This record gives sequence, structure tokens and C-alpha cells, in this order.
Amino acid sequence: MFCIEMGVRDYELDMQGIVNNGIYFNYLEHARHEFLLSNGVDFAALTEAGIHLVVIRSELDYKSSLKSGDRFRVEVALERISKVKFGFRQRVVRMDDDKVCVNGLVIGTALNERGRPYISPQLEALFSA
Repeated sequence: MFCIEMGVRDYELDMQGIVNNGIYFNYLEHARHEFLLSNGVDFAALTEAGIHLVVIRSELDYKSSLKSGDRFRVEVALERISKVKFGFRQRVVRMDDDKVCVNGLVIGTALNERGRPYISPQLEALFSA
């Protein structure tokens, strides 16, 4: 399980003083990019090579709210969904009490330079690691 630690920034809060629901998508995306980099997959380099990683579905279950100053970790686990789809199971966990704030499943694929689904050898290697 890969994880990255982060902290809530005041500008991410809504009028209720909690992290706005849309901000969690940013947290999850940042963690996915860091996960890929930690496994030798450079998102920007893939794009330059004509391989585009795209999200095709996101499911988030909100369990508890983060507030200003909270430290949290985002956990990432990769799974194969189909021949050309992969899923990132992710959780946002508040560090003070280990409370799960968000459970997420983000499903993606890669598109080659012709716009066709394609799993590059770099991505394929992640499933056998």
C-alpha cells in the first residue's frame, strides 16, 4: 500500500469550516501521481510520448470531514479492472485518530496517440509488481 501525508490548507475549506467535497479529488489525484512516480512511471513523460492516462469514473464515499490544520494520509492501491482499465482504491485517513474520511475508487485507462485504449509496458509492469 502506497501512502502520502498531506495537510489541510485553509483555502480548501467551505463556509462550514470543513474541506470542500471537491478538494478530495485533488488529494486523490496528487497521491496517484506520486504513486506512479514512486514506481518509475512519469505521468508527464507518458503524455509527451503520446500516452494519455485518463480517468473514466470516480466514486467517493464521504465518511468524516477534515478541518483546518488536520494532517492526513492518502492511501493508494492499484488493481486491474479489465484488459484496458485499472482502478485506484484510495482512502483519505485523518492521522490524529486514524479515522477514514473518504473511500474512493478511481477507474482509468490509457489512450495511445490514436486515442485508442492502450496499456503501456510501464503500466503493465505495475500489475506484476
